Amino acid sequence: MKMSISEQLSNIETAHGVRILYAVESGSRAWGFASRNSDYDVRFIYIHQPDWYLSIRERRDVIECPISNDLDISGWDLRKALGLFSKSNPPLLEWLGSPIIYKDAFGLANKLREMLTTSFQPQRSMYHYLHMARGNYREYLKGEVVRLKKYLYVLRPILACLWIEKHGTMPPTEFSKLVRDARPSVTLSAAIDDLLQQKMSGNELDTAPKIPVLNEFIEQMLDHYSLLSGKRPTPVADYDALDHLFREMLQSVWGIR
Repeated sequence: MKMSISEQLSNIETAHGVRILYAVESGSRAWGFASRNSDYDVRFIYIHQPDWYLSIRERRDVIECPISNDLDISGWDLRKALGLFSKSNPPLLEWLGSPIIYKDAFGLANKLREMLTTSFQPQRSMYHYLHMARGNYREYLKGEVVRLKKYLYVLRPILACLWIEKHGTMPPTEFSKLVRDARPSVTLSAAIDDLLQQKMSGNELDTAPKIPVLNEFIEQMLDHYSLLSGKRPTPVADYDALDHLFREMLQSVWGIR
């Protein structure tokens, strides 16, 4: 599959006249709880030639490919990505922390990681994760019979909030690191481990009775972070530095002065 992904990325560059600067796995494979039949969710950042940006017309800044052969691949233009970076957009920041990297060119990702140490906005990210957890919990886990795999999609953002509260930094992408840092009780840890084993073994984790220890933990954390999510100060984005990085990438990729 890695060869197929590399070929697809090359085809995208040719078809759209762009250069891909960074491409990674996102979603369940990057989080570390993919099942055997999970899709490959490839996300990338790309850059157009300079003239593309010198236009008064609004242009599409996303490339999306039809899902085929378990491969879901899409990407954002660099200018769009940098704008989202200035707002500590969690999906983008998770790409930077993905353990599965398919392409990493011109040093873009490392430069952004360095900038993140001083520009991360914890309350923005905490609000994002809290909103995600609350929505999935309300939709899938409030009844007596629930969709079991949705527990993982609620627990992960809650543990991300816990990381942000403790460390004030962007949470790691991998679910296992979030669990270790949270130091859950023996009972809670056992329930999480059981879900992970079932999910990764290929079991679709269909509907089943709710798991009280998980619901109690989730409800407690949702209440806690609803009060906390807006209390940290917001760093101001360094737009000059991001503008400089954008121009630097144009110069490096296309050889302009």
